[in-house]
Amino acid sequence: MDDSSIDAAQALADPVRRRLYEYVAAADGEVGRGQAADALGIQRTLAAHHLDRLADAGLLEVSRRKVSGREGPGSGRPAKLYRRADRELSLHLPPRDYELAAHVLAEAVERHGAEEALYAAAREEGRRIGAGNRDGTLAELLRARGYEPGEEPEAGGVRLRNCPFHTLARTFPPLACGLNLELLRGVLEGRGEDGVRARMDARPDRCCVVISKNNDH
Repeated sequence: MDDSSIDAAQALADPVRRRLYEYVAAADGEVGRGQAADALGIQRTLAAHHLDRLADAGLLEVSRRKVSGREGPGSGRPAKLYRRADRELSLHLPPRDYELAAHVLAEAVERHGAEEALYAAAREEGRRIGAGNRDGTLAELLRARGYEPGEEPEAGGVRLRNCPFHTLARTFPPLACGLNLELLRGVLEGRGEDGVRARMDARPDRCCVVISKNNDH
């Protein structure tokens, strides 16, 4: 575990800061200081302080642009906008390297052509997860698993805005996406979500799977 991970964890220890991070992370696009302050019901200066602290810790990315739509004199200064940084934070004390193990296992699966066995195991695990989480809503379960579900009409259902297997998917995209798809199909089966299906619909900066009604697309 490096110092940057420790800094990030410390930044999220503050409850207001953590709520701000969750709000920005769930937003579909960039968030301004005033927007974040209004959403949490806090002063703009306080929101600005915590947003900048999250950016300093590497959890948020910052950009500056004018949001008024006007250019030239009198159009105002560029606003400071925030979005979630493209990084993963995982803390283990003492350090554990599960990501390395996942990459080694993925390499072995591809090398020996064991994809079908992997997908079957993923679907079975998904059924177990789904069967054990029938009380809450599907969105709550997906959110708890890190998918950050959000309605997206053009996708024909619920777009999963975050991939929990992001680093693995960058190195082994077909393998990781296939595993993800079968895992989610198993979750739906385990919960008894008969009118819903998981299908592949890869988009940049999004999970490769969309959850939609059976009669969509």
